[in-house]
Amino acid sequence: MCIIDLPDLAATQAFGRRLGRQLWPGSVVALVGELGAGKTQLVRAIAEGLGIADSRIVTSPTFVLLQEYPARLPIYHFDAYRLPTEAEFADLGVQEYFESGGVCLIEWADRVRGCWPAEYLRITLETTGPTSRRAVLEGKGKDYEKLIGELTNGACQHPGER
Repeated sequence: MCIIDLPDLAATQAFGRRLGRQLWPGSVVALVGELGAGKTQLVRAIAEGLGIADSRIVTSPTFVLLQEYPARLPIYHFDAYRLPTEAEFADLGVQEYFESGGVCLIEWADRVRGCWPAEYLRITLETTGPTSRRAVLEGKGKDYEKLIGELTNGACQHPGER
């Protein structure tokens, strides 16, 4: 587990762009956080890092459940907020998306934890001020652990270090 303090929106955007540039085919990013924590804003920045032509098209898919965006790798942006069960999330065909060679970004991922693949990056966003956030990164699998090290240049805070 690694903690990154994001003091303002610019820092959150820079973090998301850096992450997007480093994702690979089949990447899964599980986004967790309260309403207004900045999950969609982070997805927009990740999409920019993936080379999306116009990040303004990235919006919360709360009512449609899934948005697809063309970029360096296809982006599959899920929102599990309105789904009452994990089975309904699975019925969207998420396993096929996980295996499709695109990048899967799942907002409200904690609601569908049983559907996550074996390896993933979990980002929990915590609000620490009007525009500041704390990102708690957890990588499951060697590739995601390595990714966290690259994103933080090996200099992340661990719980209890603050």
